[in-house]
Amino acid sequence: MMITTASHPLRVSFKENALLKAYVVVFFICWVITFINTTDRTNWFTENTLTAFILAVLFVGYRKFKFSDLSYTLLFVYGMLHIYGAEYTYAENPFGYWLKDTFHLERNHYDRIVHFSFGFLLTYPMRDYFINHFQWPNWVCWTLPVEITLSFSAAYELVEWAVADIFFPSEGIAYLGTQGDVWDAQKDMGLAFSGALGVMVCGYWLKRLVAK
Repeated sequence: MMITTASHPLRVSFKENALLKAYVVVFFICWVITFINTTDRTNWFTENTLTAFILAVLFVGYRKFKFSDLSYTLLFVYGMLHIYGAEYTYAENPFGYWLKDTFHLERNHYDRIVHFSFGFLLTYPMRDYFINHFQWPNWVCWTLPVEITLSFSAAYELVEWAVADIFFPSEGIAYLGTQGDVWDAQKDMGLAFSGALGVMVCGYWLKRLVAK
């Protein structure tokens, strides 16, 4: 089975895309499991509100624009990382604690992994959308996703503040997961930006190597 990329013109329907159907089934099963297993339902709903919104946008917009298989794969991996973090809260994630104990780290770094993944995994689907839907110049499709990632990351930190301080103050500390780091928001944005920049640079040079 061929995995299509952003540069591939093929876009098949949902009925013909076995890979995408498998992603949808696995994701929703795991999503339900995280809801059943979580010990903090309020935090689960808080963390997954944006997830539900993004899924709705992908479903509603599917007929108008179909991402490549590679883009859907990256979106699926990021979604799985997020819902796994939301099950426990990012600051209390078991995998993060395993990393902390194994490598003698000062904190649970699972949230940092997901923030880096936000840039590393979601920048390519943005390029896919820009180059195939808007048909913008190639240089714009390489640089704009990086800029948008940084903007979205900053906007998300503002949303986190609003949710934690205004809407759900009782869940604020658990939701933010700063773990006592006063520069947590800035580091999260920096990681998202570095992930986006890294994948675009790697993708650009790989594309040049293949072209040769």
